[in-house]
Amino acid sequence: MGKTLHPTPYTPHPAPRKNFVPQTLIMASKNQEQQHPQERLDRPIVDQLLQSEPNDLNLAECARLRIRYQNFPGAREIQRDLDLILEKWQLDEASLWAKTRPLHSHGQVYQIRQTEEQQDWS
Repeated sequence: MGKTLHPTPYTPHPAPRKNFVPQTLIMASKNQEQQHPQERLDRPIVDQLLQSEPNDLNLAECARLRIRYQNFPGAREIQRDLDLILEKWQLDEASLWAKTRPLHSHGQVYQIRQTEEQQDWS
């Protein structure tokens, strides 16, 4: 009575190979770029920035989106358009950061404007 019988013969799994990467991951990384979860919502913002001048809000939006898509393995069209926006505004990334840093330090970029539809829960 001391032994428990298994309904099917037990075969141990082979030891994992060193530096093993599943084939599905290799294929996915070679064949597919990832779609950013915010890409669908960000596309209209990028389109609007392409048609706009570099005011405080537009500069902050461009900087925010550059940070979001920086080094992301996909969303190449948005990344290209963000480069075009900087080119159109005659800015490089360093000057974009230099212009937006003071905006954020004052905290006035993304002020929420209350409308009648919004409720004040304070």
